[in-house]
Amino acid sequence: MDRQTISRLAHAHHPIAAPVTDESVARLLARATAHTEAGRALDLGCGEAGWLIRALAAHPRWQAVGVDLDAAALTRARETAEAVGVERRLGLHHLEAAEFSAREPFDLVLSIGATHAFGGLLPTLAAAREHLAPGGQVLVGEAFWEREPTAAVLDGLGAARDDFADLATTTDRVIADGWTPVYGYVSSLQEWDDYEFSWTGSLARWALDHPDHPDAAAAREAADRHRAEWLHGYRGTLGFVTLLLRR
Repeated sequence: MDRQTISRLAHAHHPIAAPVTDESVARLLARATAHTEAGRALDLGCGEAGWLIRALAAHPRWQAVGVDLDAAALTRARETAEAVGVERRLGLHHLEAAEFSAREPFDLVLSIGATHAFGGLLPTLAAAREHLAPGGQVLVGEAFWEREPTAAVLDGLGAARDDFADLATTTDRVIADGWTPVYGYVSSLQEWDDYEFSWTGSLARWALDHPDHPDAAAAREAADRHRAEWLHGYRGTLGFVTLLLRR
């Protein structure tokens, strides 16, 4: 079973692919869109476009574009947009986020939990800057170390110590790169727990509901492995921050 399919099944009951509740998403989007009644938003690595669809539903004069490599996720995004009634204001592109280009700049560029597509946080911000209109904002979500990771944590994540920094260092690097944080939100441990139990539970539920599917065993194995890596590894060590930035 490929990673995109696993992710799609795992996010069935938590479409925002980050440890952030619907209430937190709404608050972040309210801050990010408050500077203009009519604007354009771009999500680099949008998945099922949960952030964009919520923004469009709340702001009838906004338009949005989402970019992602997962064709099935984009199909789900179109279906959700149609159900909400915002499909005419949402454009979706199936390609590498780094390859996307547009004729007009955007008032808001998002990349939440998708910085790996550009090779890290600062390269993601560099890419976002290329799409940003004067006075526009970037909403970026990135992991950080809540505490020093052990070797077991790094092994479980398949990560290196330098893949992330602590919150202060992460913020300092963003500021040194020419950005000013105008808002930020650190996901709580409760949000992490809800996200991880939903992720592993949705995947395990699918495996139980489809015992004869050729991928059922692989799905169950992926859920069990992820749950163990979280509970016995990075729980309380890996944090997540969503920053609203301006130049």
